[in-house]
Amino acid sequence: MRAFMLCALLLSTLVFADPVTLKVGSLAPRESPWGQVLRTWVKAVKEKSKGEVIIEVYWNATQGDETAQLSKMKTGQLDGAVVSAVGLAVIDPTVNVLQVPGLINGWAQLDTVRTALTPRFEATFQKEGFVLVGWGDIGLDRWMSKGFPITEPADLKGKRPWVWRDDAMLPSVFQAAGVVPVPLGVPEVLPELSTGNVNAMSISALAAEQLQWSSKLDHLTADVVAPNIGGMLLSKKSLDALSEANRTIVLETGKLTCAALTARIRSEDDKAFERLKGKMTLVTATPAQAALWKAVYVETRARLGKGTLSPALMDEVEKLAK
Repeated sequence: MRAFMLCALLLSTLVFADPVTLKVGSLAPRESPWGQVLRTWVKAVKEKSKGEVIIEVYWNATQGDETAQLSKMKTGQLDGAVVSAVGLAVIDPTVNVLQVPGLINGWAQLDTVRTALTPRFEATFQKEGFVLVGWGDIGLDRWMSKGFPITEPADLKGKRPWVWRDDAMLPSVFQAAGVVPVPLGVPEVLPELSTGNVNAMSISALAAEQLQWSSKLDHLTADVVAPNIGGMLLSKKSLDALSEANRTIVLETGKLTCAALTARIRSEDDKAFERLKGKMTLVTATPAQAALWKAVYVETRARLGKGTLSPALMDEVEKLAK
């Protein structure tokens, strides 16, 4: 009888055990394309784990910017984050090589380079206690501006271009071009655009639309500055605390989510670019102007090679991208 009661108590404990909640941060709005795909992941994990694992996503930078989110992952306040390269680079700065301006100009090149380098990135993240579940792109960055075209680097002089305060790439571009940017966190940009304190930036068409920045800009370039990439990180400690079955569910659905994000965002970014072309003045560089940009990007690489990124790694990426 005692054995029966003990078994019944054990079964009731298993049946009614509280679900494990994984807290995941994101800068993305809930209703954005990123949010729509991530909410499908939330639903899939809950269904496949039979409610044993719940993904709770914190939208709109409510957990702070990406640097703050990665810090919270390290302290256990967050179990994951869906971030741009800025967030990924908090753990592995070499990820930034995928976003060196002028090095990779399209998705096909990015796929070739990233596939070759992913095992290295995964190993670094694992060593630091993070799991790189998969990639999720943000779009192809182009120059956008208000009240003037950006045809060559000199057009930025005397203007007020925005640079993400934590960005490791664009500051070197502005230094090479002799331009003083306006460093801001993402949540600070819209008010500064509205007042005119920021009047230029490098950003993808989709991100500009979703963040409501595109309405404050009226020129965009046809040429790509660099791909804007991101990815999904989960805490290895948090994953290890799950049962093997639930850990597999989270990782497998996470990988599918990242693949869906990549396909969806690339398509949406293309559509956003077409929409913005109808609203803004499209700027196409002449061969002479393109040569000026190339010179700035070469100087940018030289500056980055003095400490931010390995020259050998940038050379490897250049060869892979050809």
